[in-house]
Amino acid sequence: MKAYQIKEIKSFMGRLLGSDDFDSFLLAEASITTYNHFTIDGHMEKAFFTGDINHEDILPPYEFSQWKDMRSLCFDLIKGKRTPVQFKLVLHLKPEPAAQILQEGDAGISISDLKAFVLNIKYDGSVLTCITATAFHTFLPDKTPDRLWDDYMTHFLSEKKILFEEA
Repeated sequence: MKAYQIKEIKSFMGRLLGSDDFDSFLLAEASITTYNHFTIDGHMEKAFFTGDINHEDILPPYEFSQWKDMRSLCFDLIKGKRTPVQFKLVLHLKPEPAAQILQEGDAGISISDLKAFVLNIKYDGSVLTCITATAFHTFLPDKTPDRLWDDYMTHFLSEKKILFEEA
């Protein structure tokens, strides 16, 4: 687990909400406080996609909503002249790039062992922090996947020219 304090919040938010830079993620949950407190549960509601007018073969591919489909909603909640009181986003890397990270890093585990590579984005009104985490289906004593995820995120942020300081 690593914590990255973002140095240029406005630039980061532009990339997060106004570009496809984070489209390899799924939104597990969001909590945004502006003029109201908004909570989004990112779990896909499969019942919405089934029934008399929909076909079973068009079920969503992931357990959670894709960030690319949710970022405009989050943007609408955050935008304005006033800074949000706070927000927290819990993003999961999609399974395909997660599997690639495990394979390329020779982690010794399969994607079926990994529940998620998680990126927690927290803003408290003045400081924005990104925190990595890993979730597994069972206990794993080897910390290689954790290290691979941390390394990936350090590279990801640097590649996107997001200025940060490890906290």
